[in-house]
Formats: sequence, structure tokens, C-alpha cells
Amino acid sequence: MDFRPIPREPDAFQQSVTAEDIQAMCRRAFGSTVQVISAVELGGGMYNTTYRINANGLGAPVVLRIAPAPGRQFVSERELMRNEYETVPYLAPIADLVPRVLFADWSQEITGRDWMFQSHLDGTPAPDRLGDYPRPLWQGFFAQLGTITKDIHAVVGPRFGPVAGPGYATWSEAVLASLSSIADDVSRVGLDAADVRKVADLAAEHHKVLDEITEPRLLTGDLWTVNTMLAAAPTPVISGVLDLDRTLWGDPAADWTIRMASAKTGERTAFWDTYGPRTATAAHTWRGLVYEARHLGVIRLERHRLHNSSGVDDTYTSMAAVLAQLI
Repeated sequence: MDFRPIPREPDAFQQSVTAEDIQAMCRRAFGSTVQVISAVELGGGMYNTTYRINANGLGAPVVLRIAPAPGRQFVSERELMRNEYETVPYLAPIADLVPRVLFADWSQEITGRDWMFQSHLDGTPAPDRLGDYPRPLWQGFFAQLGTITKDIHAVVGPRFGPVAGPGYATWSEAVLASLSSIADDVSRVGLDAADVRKVADLAAEHHKVLDEITEPRLLTGDLWTVNTMLAAAPTPVISGVLDLDRTLWGDPAADWTIRMASAKTGERTAFWDTYGPRTATAAHTWRGLVYEARHLGVIRLERHRLHNSSGVDDTYTSMAAVLAQLI
């Protein structure tokens, strides 16, 4: 077996499993007659540990994704892989773009971590390919992203909160629970969470504004360029969408995709041509500030995990600006 893990520091968040672990996972998923030829770790993501597996008896490469050990997961990011698994039936509108789940194991018997096999998507990660196209052609990429996001946001759910639960009867309850768990995680790693808790207090005080959202829609969680694959084509063509593990039921305006599409002008404006116009009411603006605070809390945790201390500091400056507008 040709085993190629990515060398990492001992304290790095992502950690490889052993070649023996991978062989055991393949045997469990596909049977003892399948023989692994190679396992190459892929470096595109920052959360799960991912390998491209070639094996005799499978006919095509497959992807093995392994979640972080439970003790290394933030409470606000608990069991994201299981959340993605529960989301699959709701992704029917973009079924031709997402990988198929081939096998999933939550027993943690082999390596103490959740893991699943998925089909291998053809194409090149958009961050590695988009820059090869002339900038005017990027508009087509963002227009496609707008269509994909619109299709996902059109799916209506049974309740608010993460797809795999816990579920909430109102949107304000889901937002407050998320802010609280993020604040607890920030405190748990030794950082100041007072600003996140202040946002939660303001959200609770003005919960009726959040509860103007009465229909739970499917949110991608963190869909953007890094989660897409491009086909080999003369213009940018999205051929795959990956890692929808942070999905939740809520207000589409709270989605990471909407934040990123709104962050800049230029070719990104093509996103709105297909997604549809943005709302511009006082309530929408206020909710948007709460959503931005939630995003900043998640960013703070991720930057801490990556040992990016200056990036962590930047989130406090950005959060202060948000709070100044909320108060």
C-alpha cells in the first residue's frame, strides 16, 4: 500500500490515522476482497482528514473522510460529519453536484473517530483553477454559485437549528443557542468571550426581530469557492460541491455564502443576478449584524485552532464595530 499522509506538527489540529487504520476501514466498508493500492491525504480542507483511496475491486477512486477525535471538537462544531450525513436527503436539488455517501461508521471502533467513504468527484478545486481564467469569465462562476445557493435555500425544513439537531421551535432560540455555544468554546480555549455574550444578550432582548423569520430554510453553512470543483472547460463550470457539514435550518440571510457574496463587488455581483435581489429593511440589517457576530465568533475559533494569533485579535476589532451598530 502506497500511504502518503501530510506531515504535520504533533500539536496540529488535523492528524493522520495509520495505514493499518485505513486498511481496516476499507475492509469494513467494502469487504475483505478489496485491496488498498494507495491512500493519499488531500490538503484542501482544514477540519476533517481526507484521503483519496485507490483499491483493487472498487473500479474507481473513492474519498475517505475522517472526523477529528471527539475530544478535539468544539461544542459549537460537534459531530459535523454526522450533520452532513443527515443533510444528504435534503440536497436533492443539487444531487448531481454532491458526492454520494458509500459507507459511514459512527462506532469509533477502529480509530476513535467518525468516518465515511464518498464517491470521488472529477474536476479541480476552484481555488486552484479559477485564477487560470480571465477575470471577466469569473462572473459565470459566481452566477452558477448563486443558482446553487438559491436551490439549496428553497428547501424548507421541519424546525430551526442544525440539520442533525438539536432542533428549536423558533429562529431566535436557534441563534441564541449557537451564540452561547460559540461563547463557551471561546472561553474554554482561554480567550475573552464577553463580546459574543453581549451580542447574545442583545439578540435575546430583541428576539422578536429574529422571530420574524418563521420558515426554516436549508443553509449551506460555509459554501464558497473553496467548497467547489471546476470541470475542465473553456469557461468556469462548477462540477462539484463539497463539505456541506455545517448545514442548518434558518434564515438564508444568515448563511456564510450570503456573507461572502456581499463582501465585495466586481464579479461577485453576478451571484445576485441568479440568486435574486437582497432585502433592505431595518429588521434585515439588524439581523445581519447578529449573523455577522456569529460568523466572527466561528472565525475566531478557527483562527485560534490554526494558531493565527493576529487573526484572532482582528476578530475583536471587527466584533467591536458590529456591537457599536447593534447597541
